[in-house]
Amino acid sequence: MNIIVVGIGKVGYTVAEQLSQEMHDITIIDTNEDVINDTLQDIDVIGIIGNGATKKVLESAGVDECDLLIALTGSDELNILSCLLAKKLGAKSTIARVRDPEYSDDLRLIKDSLGLAMAINPEREAAAEIQRILKFPTAKNVDFFGHGKVDLISFTVNQSCTLCGKALKDSFAKIKTKALVCAIERGEDVFIPTGDFVVEDRDVVAILAPSKTAPEFFKQIGYRANDIRNIMIIGGGKIAVYLAKILSHLHISTTIVEKDLNTALNLSYALPDVNVVHGDGTNRSLLLEEGLKEADAFCCLTGIDEENIVLSLFAKSASPKIKTITKVNHTLFREVIKTLEIDSVVYPKFTTANIILKHVRSRVAGNAKNEVKKLTRIINNKVEAIEFRVPEDSQLAEKEIQTLNLRPNILLGSITRGSEVIIPRGSDVLKAGDSVVVVTTTERLARIDDILA
Repeated sequence: MNIIVVGIGKVGYTVAEQLSQEMHDITIIDTNEDVINDTLQDIDVIGIIGNGATKKVLESAGVDECDLLIALTGSDELNILSCLLAKKLGAKSTIARVRDPEYSDDLRLIKDSLGLAMAINPEREAAAEIQRILKFPTAKNVDFFGHGKVDLISFTVNQSCTLCGKALKDSFAKIKTKALVCAIERGEDVFIPTGDFVVEDRDVVAILAPSKTAPEFFKQIGYRANDIRNIMIIGGGKIAVYLAKILSHLHISTTIVEKDLNTALNLSYALPDVNVVHGDGTNRSLLLEEGLKEADAFCCLTGIDEENIVLSLFAKSASPKIKTITKVNHTLFREVIKTLEIDSVVYPKFTTANIILKHVRSRVAGNAKNEVKKLTRIINNKVEAIEFRVPEDSQLAEKEIQTLNLRPNILLGSITRGSEVIIPRGSDVLKAGDSVVVVTTTERLARIDDILA
């Protein structure tokens, strides 16, 4: 596909990089010449310096032959204008990043009125990801498929876990709850495991399980599943606002510590059910006075990665049982972060990139079939979990799973059929219309039939 990306910040760079890796023709636009030059050294793309919301610049980028334009600048209004103009100039499809909470209730109206393929809000998506993580205090990351009927949960195994030191087939023989281990990370290695795989201490395990029974699974393997009732958030930015609104609806007591006085005052008016504290989140005494040790979860959402990481480590030292969630924008030190006592790390730019990548894969497969329903990456982006709809003409339809000749490192993790969730066995039959979650280390699957050898 011929794709134009307008705005090469952290999100724009990540999107351009991942789409380039999938062999699309990418043109990037940014007003900053240094950003363009640096990106051209790293990624195989075409770069144009200029305002991506002007006719002249868009035409120089070949917008009339563009399959998709993605506007990811820091200005919502500029993104909307860029998409509107691109559509008028011949772009087949457009995606706009719209971040401001004031627009959140109008996203559908904006999308429909402007003919956008998607209006995406990275901050709201990140807040939703954090809310899912809070459902499972022992989880590193949580996502869902099948319209919320299936949970994909990753967690670190410790010696108290009943999976530790045993082959998966032996452990699951004693577990009554339906679940399937779909990926395991050990050090630098990633495995799509078989039943003979022996789980070790410090392995990161990803499971698929019906949402209704997932909490019971964690109880059966020896992990706590108590609810989060009290959370402290450091940083009052957009993610914090979206998250606080979600938590208020769930009746979770929330405290936000914000350094800037004007921002704190605005938060107190916008979030009447939230305890907003004006103060420096790096002040140890302040955190303890505001109830750090009584909190069930501690979420660091400042704009400084190093500050978020250090504060999370401090919270863990002050209250070892607290759930820590840390927002990180840069990925240079991901391997180091993995070794730290931080429960969950959220990368908003990857969340956004995955949503856009899903849309692109769907267009590659053909809009009429729309096979790719959702895509996410887990285990440090080394594994993809893709939800496919099985079309009527699929080679897999009406066949038993055990008869299929699958490519290496492919696992069928779950089947959603109406209201039913199936953790598949070899004798299960795939049917047209099923939603199937495929877990794989093989990239660029665009159709369900791509899993066949």
